[in-house]
Amino acid sequence: MNISYNWLKDYLDFDLQPAEVADALTSIGLETGGVEEVQMIKGGLEGLVIGEVLTCEAHPNSDHLHVTTVNVGGGEPLQIVCGAPNVAAGQKVVVAVNGTKLYDGDKEFVIKRSKLRGVESNGMICAEDEIGIGTDHSGIIVLPSDAVVGTPAKEYYNVKSDFVLEVDITPGRCYFSFWRGSRFGCLFETEWKAL
Repeated sequence: MNISYNWLKDYLDFDLQPAEVADALTSIGLETGGVEEVQMIKGGLEGLVIGEVLTCEAHPNSDHLHVTTVNVGGGEPLQIVCGAPNVAAGQKVVVAVNGTKLYDGDKEFVIKRSKLRGVESNGMICAEDEIGIGTDHSGIIVLPSDAVVGTPAKEYYNVKSDFVLEVDITPGRCYFSFWRGSRFGCLFETEWKAL
C-alpha cells in the first residue's frame, strides 16, 4: 500500500521527515518497504531562477541568435546567447544557470558555459518544453512584469515534491488498509487539522 507523505501532512500536524514516518510505522508493526521521492516535474525545477533581460543585441555571427545580459538576482548579470525569436530587453524570464540539469524524457543534460558562434554564453533562457511545464517551443517563457528577479522557479510555479511511503501489508495486518487518519494521529501524538 502506498501512502503520500504530503497527504498525511494535509490532515495531520507533525514535524517528522518522511524517513522518520516510515520508521514510526515500522515500529508499530507496519513494515515500510521504502520511501521514494516523487516530483511533479522531473528535476523539480532545481537551478532555474527568474531573471530579467537587461540588454538584447543581435549576435555578430548569426542572423537568428541574440546576445543578452540577464539579471538573475545575484552578482553580475549573465551573458546568455539565445535563439528564441521573442527575446527582448525588459522581459522577465526563466533562466537555467550553469550547472542546472534539464531533462528531455529520460535524457539529462547539464547547462554549461559554452561558446555559440564565438560568443560566450553562461546559462539558458528557457521555453516551456525545456523545463517540463508545457509543450510550447515557439519561444521563451515571458513572465508577468511583477515576477521577482532571483526567485527560484520552483517557488514561482509552486512545484513541490512528495514522498511515497510503501507500506507492506503483512499477514495478520490487513486491517491496516481500513485505518483512518485518527490512528495516524495517535501514532504521531497529534490531532486532525481543521479543514
